[in-house]
Amino acid sequence: MAARALSPAPATPVDVWFVVLPDTLLLDLAGPAEALRLANQALARQGRAPLWRLHHVGPQPEVTSSVGLQLSGLAPLPATLTRPSWIFLLGRPGEASAVIRAQRPWLAARAWLGRVLAPALADPKAGHRLFTVCSGALLAADAGLLAGRHTTTHHDLLDDLARLAPGACVLADRVFVDDGNLLSSAGVTAGIDLALHGIAGHAGEALAAEVAQMLVVFHRRGAGDPERSPLLAHRCHLHPALHRVQSAVGQRPAEAWSLARLATEAHVTPRHLTRLFAQHVGCTPRDYVEQVRSVFMREALAAGWPTARALTLAGFSSDRQWRRARGRSGS
Repeated sequence: MAARALSPAPATPVDVWFVVLPDTLLLDLAGPAEALRLANQALARQGRAPLWRLHHVGPQPEVTSSVGLQLSGLAPLPATLTRPSWIFLLGRPGEASAVIRAQRPWLAARAWLGRVLAPALADPKAGHRLFTVCSGALLAADAGLLAGRHTTTHHDLLDDLARLAPGACVLADRVFVDDGNLLSSAGVTAGIDLALHGIAGHAGEALAAEVAQMLVVFHRRGAGDPERSPLLAHRCHLHPALHRVQSAVGQRPAEAWSLARLATEAHVTPRHLTRLFAQHVGCTPRDYVEQVRSVFMREALAAGWPTARALTLAGFSSDRQWRRARGRSGS
């Protein structure tokens, strides 16, 4: 079965609005945008419809990025958010005094956030979420969106963020912070981690792991860097045969994954596959399959599936087999 069955209902398509201002850090934009594009690409390979519609918007139709590249064709900031939306506020180079400029683009974006986004975020059922990358959190703070919330930003700007949003709880030493419909990340490449976290929460860890593989960021970092699931923790390598196996198991955990079947997926012999797993993953192929199935079982139960249905989805033949797998893994 495909990973999409983890939720009681299929994931809802989302409009993604990247708010682009003059001097926007190009990697803050390109990193999350590429992660979401690759997620749609992976869904297409599975015969599924895309989940993220990307829009690039701003107060001006053309700006110069942080590296001097001209970004043109930017659409106006939307007057309303009629469908579930993710809004990305992106960083700009320099200290806080250089980032926060009382100029027309900044003021227009700040006014739009207060007029359109703030009321939208106040409705928890609407499905809107605000993502800030690097110093993008300063714009959210200037718009009054961080009061009473947990947040973070680039380590050089933490004190500035705390001054700008005295009612917020500003957390240091975090790659990103997830506070419900407000998600904020530290500097630059952390925007990719934030996007992968969003993908995982919306469409499952298996899809996020596949995107991480394509981005060559297999060791996905988390908020506070908690213990990772086997879908992520065992992909800190570059071996393509193992990634083929891991992606296949993650996408279709309920299939009959014998050692011979796994070896066929990897295009190696069963004996060689066992050696590869020992060297790069640190467990046997059978143990890996069990761990992945246990993750899917936990997620299915958390999503509200009946136990019998969750067992079928995860690939366990019985509750007893699941309990034995849990006992072997110590979970």
